[in-house]
Amino acid sequence: MFVTACMGYFVIILFGNYAIDERKLVLQSTSRIVDEEGNEITKMYTQNREPILLEDVPVHVQQAFLAIEDERFYKHHGMDGTALIRALYQNIRAGEKVEGGSTITQQVVKNVFLTNEKTWSRKIKELAIAMNLERRYTKKQILELYLNQVYFGHGIYGIKAASLFYFQKQPDELDVAEGALLAGLMKAPGTYSPILHPQESKERRNLVLTQMHKTGSLSAEEVIHYQGRTLSLRLANKKDEQPFLSYIDMVFQEAADVYHLSYEEVLRGGYTFVVGLDKELQQKAYDLFQDQRNFPKQSSDIEGAFVLMDSKTGAIQAALGGRKYVPRGWNRVYQKRQPGSTIKPILVYGPAMDTKKYKPYSLLTNEKQDFNGYMPRNYNDRYSKEITMYDAVKDSANVPAVWLLNEIGLATGKKYLELADVAIETDGLSAALGGLKEGVSPIDLVKMYRAFGAKGRIVQPHVIRKILNQKGEAIAEAHYEEKKLFSEQTAWYMTRMLEAAVKEGTAKVGRYDGALAGKTGTTSISGQEEGARDAWFVGFTPSVVGAVWMGYDRTDASHYIKGGSSYPTTLFKKILMNTEAEAFASFEKPDGVKQVGEPIRMTSLKEAQMRVTFTPLGLFTAKITWNPLSDKRVQYRIYKEGSSQPIATVTGKGFYDVKRINIFSVSTFYVVPYNPQTKQEGEKTKAKKR
Repeated sequence: MFVTACMGYFVIILFGNYAIDERKLVLQSTSRIVDEEGNEITKMYTQNREPILLEDVPVHVQQAFLAIEDERFYKHHGMDGTALIRALYQNIRAGEKVEGGSTITQQVVKNVFLTNEKTWSRKIKELAIAMNLERRYTKKQILELYLNQVYFGHGIYGIKAASLFYFQKQPDELDVAEGALLAGLMKAPGTYSPILHPQESKERRNLVLTQMHKTGSLSAEEVIHYQGRTLSLRLANKKDEQPFLSYIDMVFQEAADVYHLSYEEVLRGGYTFVVGLDKELQQKAYDLFQDQRNFPKQSSDIEGAFVLMDSKTGAIQAALGGRKYVPRGWNRVYQKRQPGSTIKPILVYGPAMDTKKYKPYSLLTNEKQDFNGYMPRNYNDRYSKEITMYDAVKDSANVPAVWLLNEIGLATGKKYLELADVAIETDGLSAALGGLKEGVSPIDLVKMYRAFGAKGRIVQPHVIRKILNQKGEAIAEAHYEEKKLFSEQTAWYMTRMLEAAVKEGTAKVGRYDGALAGKTGTTSISGQEEGARDAWFVGFTPSVVGAVWMGYDRTDASHYIKGGSSYPTTLFKKILMNTEAEAFASFEKPDGVKQVGEPIRMTSLKEAQMRVTFTPLGLFTAKITWNPLSDKRVQYRIYKEGSSQPIATVTGKGFYDVKRINIFSVSTFYVVPYNPQTKQEGEKTKAKKR
């Protein structure tokens, strides 16, 4: 008999050792997303659990669990024969199972290593593994594992997550009654839920308190005191995560693409992802996206996307992948669409100025013309012989953009997108107006437009700033190097022109009181005179850069946009209104770059007069006068009839003296206004004698 018992014990130990897979003892831990101030945005988990050390759980809380679940925990070796016999006796008396005999160690084994089947073979396995756990680990280690592993109902695992969920407290702040309530949930978390069944929960809590008295943890007076307490729940509010779903998915994607953490690893690894999200701005953008008044009126099905990036760091402050976004859904922040005129600064005007052959007031052709079978039209069907680049950008004229791309070459323009790692497919001049095979995404445009407000340099947009492990140690941090896309001079020139587009051009609709530069864009529908496929606004302030896109996921004869870029432009400004970005009143010119003055707008001189006067020594002078234009920068060229070269040039004044004229043969003179920006002359005005 003794030999048989020894052999049985040996078999149990051998089987228990074999069955223990220590990898299963590594608990799945909840990962979190927090902003840079540490404010929690969401938790990510398959099981909502935050592991904690036993030393951080108050003794009275430990005693509550031991009193109701395993009062002889520190005396047995994985199996409690006394409790087992007592449970068997009570069950036989009641004719049903009313009491369990499993120790805490056995519960750990059952939950970690075994299935829930109710067979004798499973029970034998449970005992074998439990005895071996007791041999390998200390009691404190087993109790710590138990408290971190058990289920508390409502998707909550572990003592820390339960403490935060039910009481909004850390475990070390739990009092006796609160600890007893949590311990009481172990028997049946659903049945004794203080949320669903408060009366049953209170009765169960009081039973735990009574049991604590029996085990010597509480005095009779203390039991009475705590049993008289209400449940005193302080439930953690279930946060509405809908506004943050797009951003959360971007964290998952970046964790995989950049840091090689799979979706499952993120859910189970207990990481803390520190992100660049501005919670208030994200919520504001979401609320505005839900308001149909901010979108074209014809249908509530019109979709949209929004992304806003910190211009200094490249951290994404807000992102919306759609108006009705669902988790792991179609994130329109990343989807390529036809960019319309928003591509002009990147593909055409910026590259042209980088050649140093063009400046903001260079004259571009604006005549309707044929480019080898391609005939672009200005959106307003207005044309002129020439137009400045400044006005072409401000008013989003199409013909000058196509003409200029033809002059510098499509390959030159595409090179800048390639430098930004943005691939486009096109072989025609229609690219100047956004005619691309696949298009570009909102986040692509944000990345490239950043160059204009950041001295010509781009940086990789990203959501994750830092990743911390369960110990709070940084295991990864965002380090993205800036890359030069345009020269500082080109960037400043473009900033000033895009600022003009907002102040007085195609993007002037809506209100924004801070410094803002940006570009509108629409894409037309082939064969259709009205309506648009896509509507855009891409803009930047001295601190942020962002984009809004609107359109249908699939455009057809009955699904297209009316109202064009005015909607995304107005919405962008609404989102940024009353934010920190609005505090900037102006863009700061970088050192060493030339300024871009306001455009000189010339009109014709009304009249000019000439009066001949006598001066000492018998000399005669022709005094020419005129009313100067309001812009003091306008120059005035004085021409003598018959001469192709001016005899003089004056700036900002309305008079000039022609000395030593022949009184017997007075010449005719003309005054011609001259624009030094565009190097253009206005209409000449004859100086009439008086």
